[in-house]
Order: sequence, then structure tokens, then C-alpha cells
Amino acid sequence: MENQGAQGGVHELLASLRAQVEYRATLEGVGGWLLSWSPSPAASAAAVALVQRTQDTAPVGTLEELRQTIGDCQRCKLAAHRTHLVFGVGNPRARLVFVGEGPGEEEDRRGEPFVGRAGQLLTDIITKGMGLRREDVYICNVVKCRPPGNRNPEPDEVASCEPFLRQQLALIRPEVVIALGKFAAQTLLQQRTPITQLRGRWFDYHGIKVMPTFHPAYLLRNPADKRLVWADVQAVMAALGLAVPRR
Repeated sequence: MENQGAQGGVHELLASLRAQVEYRATLEGVGGWLLSWSPSPAASAAAVALVQRTQDTAPVGTLEELRQTIGDCQRCKLAAHRTHLVFGVGNPRARLVFVGEGPGEEEDRRGEPFVGRAGQLLTDIITKGMGLRREDVYICNVVKCRPPGNRNPEPDEVASCEPFLRQQLALIRPEVVIALGKFAAQTLLQQRTPITQLRGRWFDYHGIKVMPTFHPAYLLRNPADKRLVWADVQAVMAALGLAVPRR
């Protein structure tokens, strides 16, 4: 039975990997030969092993138990470069969850998500914009270890970590998730639509409302788009029945 579960999981994983290959082909102009790729027996065996490593053998009931299940994670190549695994922080019963891409340098050093410059901007959005405390919400990332040089997470790294993000959200069961940036939005929604087309629109994630918006790091480079994020945040506040704080 365990092997059958792994075999079922491998089909999902290989389909996801193929989607990633097709996505990269559209961006990079890779020839059609790549799109006809089918996994070799060795690749299939490797994928089965990956699924078996990422599947939980026992259900978890709390975020603390999930963190213990992840342990000193060596499931993907990011483990070799990290200082700390960055699991997530905040209220385990939060009505609102923020999901980002992955830890940066400061997050990797401290073991906490969104504590660098982008994190300070996110904190301002939460506290000054929404009138909440940072500990009232929950904050996490798609990948739990810092990609070297803050590069984009790669498909195999997302595939290794996404089951844990899925379990985090299942345990918290928030009313709303704000997906910060392309990778968070595309991972949760399982689509390749650009963030510029996703932001400001409501989506559903297993019964949870999802609002994609720009990542705070993007806003540091493009401050004029803060007004767009503020519009997205106001829509979230309305959905949660929160009043805009007086200034």
C-alpha cells in the first residue's frame, strides 16, 4: 500500500515537473524536443524516492508537530546552503496568513520569515495599514530554506517544500491567504499566470480565499505600486470585516 501511494504521488510530481519544463520553455525558447520529454526508469525511481521522502507517514495535529516532522530537512539541495530552516511564525489560529517566496539572507541568519528590509515593509502593512499586530497573523514561505544568492526557487525545491506549506495551511485553516509575489501565487493556485494579472483578484484554495499581490521586495524597487498593494489589502480587510485604522 505504501508503494502504491508513492506511485500515485510520483505521477503527480512528474506532471508538475513537466508543467515546469513547459513553463520554462515558454520563457527561454527551449526547443520542442524538450516538451516531448518522458521520464526514464531511473528518473521515475528518483521521483518515487522524492515522494516517499516528502510524504508524511503519520498525521500531524499541530504546527509544532509538523515542524518536528520536517526535522533537519535534507529533502532538497537547498539544505546544503542554509544556516537555519525558516518554518513560519505567528498565530496558529490566524484568520489571515501571508505566504512569501523563500527566506532571504537576514531570514536565514535569524530563522524567522520576513525580518529584513522587505519584512519591515510587510510589518508596516500589517501594523500601520491593517491595524493588526504581527503576532495576530501567520507568516511563512513556499520554500523553507534560502536559495543561494536569493535566486528564485527551482521546481524540484518547490516540489519538496510545497507539501509542508499545504499542511501548514490545513492546520491553521485561515479565512484568507495573501500570496506575496509570483512564486507564492503560482504555487498555491497551480497556474503560470503572471502576478501582474493575478493580483487584485480573488481565488480559492481548498475553501480558503486567496488574494495575490506584489511581494514587499518588489515594492522596495517599485514604490509607485504600493497603491496597488494597498487596494489589495483593503479588499482583504473588507473580506475579514476589518475597518481601516484611523491615521
